[in-house]
Amino acid sequence: METQMEREKEQELEWLKAQKIEITVDLLAAAKQQLQFLAAVDKNRWLYDGGFESEYFLGFSHKLYNACWLPLLAKHAESPISEGPLVVPLDCEWIWHCHRLNPLRYKSDCVELYGKILDYSDVVSSVKGACKKQTEEIWNRFYPDERYDFDLAFSEAVNEKISTLEKCTNYDLVSAVKRQSPFFYQVSRPHMNNDIFLQEAIARYKGFLHIIKRNWEKSINCFSVPTYDIDLIWHTHQLHPVSYCKDVSQALGRILAHDDMDSDRSKGKKLDVGFSGTTRHWEETFGRRYWKAGAMYRGSGPSPLTTIPFQSNILSKELEKSNQNKKIIELSEVKIVEVLLEIVGVKNLPERHKGKLFVMVNKKHPDVFFNDKRRLTILSESGEKYVASFQCEPKGELFFELVSHSSSNLPLTKLCKTMGTASFSLEDFLNPVSELSVERWVQLQPSSGEMCSKPICLRIAVSFSVPIQAPYELRMIRSRGQSKPYCFFPLSGREQHANSYTSVVEKTGAEIINLQMRNSTKAKEKERSTLNQQVTGVMKTGETCILADFVGTRWCLMDSQWYLELKMKSNEDGYLFELTGCRTVKFFQGKKLDYEPKYCKKKRSERDFMTAVEFSAENPYGKAVALLDLKSGSVKVKESWLVLPAIISAFILSDILKKEGYNGFTSNKENLEVDGLVEKAKSLNEEPEQISLTASSEGNMELNVDVAKGSIVKSGNCGDGGCEDIVSGNSSGGCGGCGGCGGGGCGDTMKSDGCGGGCGGCGGCGGGGCGGTMKSGNSGCGGCGGCGGGGCGDTMKSGNSGGGCGGCGGGCGGCGGGCGNMVRSRN
Repeated sequence: METQMEREKEQELEWLKAQKIEITVDLLAAAKQQLQFLAAVDKNRWLYDGGFESEYFLGFSHKLYNACWLPLLAKHAESPISEGPLVVPLDCEWIWHCHRLNPLRYKSDCVELYGKILDYSDVVSSVKGACKKQTEEIWNRFYPDERYDFDLAFSEAVNEKISTLEKCTNYDLVSAVKRQSPFFYQVSRPHMNNDIFLQEAIARYKGFLHIIKRNWEKSINCFSVPTYDIDLIWHTHQLHPVSYCKDVSQALGRILAHDDMDSDRSKGKKLDVGFSGTTRHWEETFGRRYWKAGAMYRGSGPSPLTTIPFQSNILSKELEKSNQNKKIIELSEVKIVEVLLEIVGVKNLPERHKGKLFVMVNKKHPDVFFNDKRRLTILSESGEKYVASFQCEPKGELFFELVSHSSSNLPLTKLCKTMGTASFSLEDFLNPVSELSVERWVQLQPSSGEMCSKPICLRIAVSFSVPIQAPYELRMIRSRGQSKPYCFFPLSGREQHANSYTSVVEKTGAEIINLQMRNSTKAKEKERSTLNQQVTGVMKTGETCILADFVGTRWCLMDSQWYLELKMKSNEDGYLFELTGCRTVKFFQGKKLDYEPKYCKKKRSERDFMTAVEFSAENPYGKAVALLDLKSGSVKVKESWLVLPAIISAFILSDILKKEGYNGFTSNKENLEVDGLVEKAKSLNEEPEQISLTASSEGNMELNVDVAKGSIVKSGNCGDGGCEDIVSGNSSGGCGGCGGCGGGGCGDTMKSDGCGGGCGGCGGCGGGGCGGTMKSGNSGCGGCGGCGGGGCGDTMKSGNSGGGCGGCGGGCGGCGGGCGNMVRSRN
């Protein structure tokens, strides 16, 4: 019988064999180039994103691509027609990109039409800033009736011979483009461009090819589904078709097809089954986890605010760290990292040991982001896959405690026994970043008085994202006339203390600044005066400065660095307020873009929220940078440069809203009397409101677990507390989502619920609900069914076979659909 040590050695040899696969492309540099190109396409959404222009383009592109670019490329490959490389136009490059992502079809088309594969060599992407003058001159010489840079009006008069081309693929390029257009959203996070992340992705891509080879050798027919890090590298390889065909044929014996036709992530469908099988084969072959932090499905992309890109006349310039923000307030600079963690196995247990085992995980020195304990089962003992998900600072140590739980009738104090402890240093891997995925045996220190011949060991698998600037968590608390610091908006009509002010504090409790709304009087005539409002700030030094003045019909912030203006109700762009300065930020009603509700309908009305969206040359379609909760007064801010302007703006808006008597904006924008708000803003009879802010300098950090390209359906009915950020893969019956949750609702939950008629979600949870849970449940109640009042915290679970839902797999089947959820592994 094969011993555990022999099995692990065999698995390591398999991994080393996979790493010997030769790739003749610099995949690291090419992957970065692909990300740059996809970002450029996303800034020109007429290339794919609906509307008349994109529909016209998609209909015309097939002919233009075949009539102009491929023939020009073929001429250049036969005999260079340019002294340097050709610079491919952006629209043609996008169509060419999608064509190459069907490697078998691209090869057959090229061979049939031009006698050989037309490769990427001696071609430069238009997004690299290379001089395209020479290529444009050649293009105009060959195609005088077609513009080099696509122009909708100019292309109305297409030469008739384009429609009668002899050399033309009948591959449906329009559908190919539509399948590929969602891909960029999944790979657009900053860590995807990190060298260490990409190097690990390349190694995993080789492992992916090796798994497919092993399956073919064993005549196993399995639809292999990649995670998004692997998928990015797979795409990159295919974009160099000659190298791809050669490398893959040498490694596997034939060219590997890339099937992106499937996008159904439902339970039991092709992607679900494929991802489950890929996970199982990977972990059995290599002894490594297939899931990876930052490489899993993000959910569907947000709905766009506009199809017309914003043209800013503001010269964008970065705010230096020594700018006004830093002069007025001092913010702690803390890094944060996403962690996925699984306890894979345990060995060297005492022979007489009885009872169930689990592991308690916490941070040896808790930080403000991770200060509790998580309970995890052990895969080898329970047969159930639990993956903890949490965020913490990338320093200190994770602390593990192996606990034995007796099932006897002993008193509660004697039911649990600690068998050993161990620690795991985060700084060894993240300061500086050296490895982002680790799986190893960790030796436990035995409990006092216990001696054994061999130390007990835990096999721990952990994956990290690249550390980023942590969210700034700020809160505004009224210093006077307020008994409860968490009631941000006083009741309408309640008299406020004339000298009350608001303290802005960090999550640690450190005070940043004190704010106050006050009246200033300016003599206009002898017998009259005009009352204006000001927002003042009192710094920790005691110095007072003016942060904002109401001038005319708008607020002037931070010594004219920013202007906050209420837009007229006739505004057709959909936004209500505008903050302008060195950047343009518009406030829209409701949760938009990254803040868009995805997985569960909230009981809260959309009119309770306002999203701040930055428009720039880099983000012409808008980037969500802050979310204002008008009812609670809380604000989430993504960018550090916006923290102080957001504090001031939210402070001002809360004052305006209170004066107008709004508890939230009306759902009908036409009923919002903006002119009335401007007039009310001049009134000095009310005190400013209290608000709470949560600011982040880098992206939305709500969940960031991203397990799974697949099985994403919808959430079912919620309990009284509602549901927050839930991904649920519904099976045949049951309510799905967080159906049946108690009063507390569910927070940050990803779940593939049980089959059959179970309640799904975190069914059966008590009043506390479930927080941050990922679970592939059993049949029946599924979810984290049966949890008590405290609910469940930040876990991913794969449930029982048979009646269980199985993995919640799914994926991109090679590409566009993405990867599936965690696979169940219970025997």
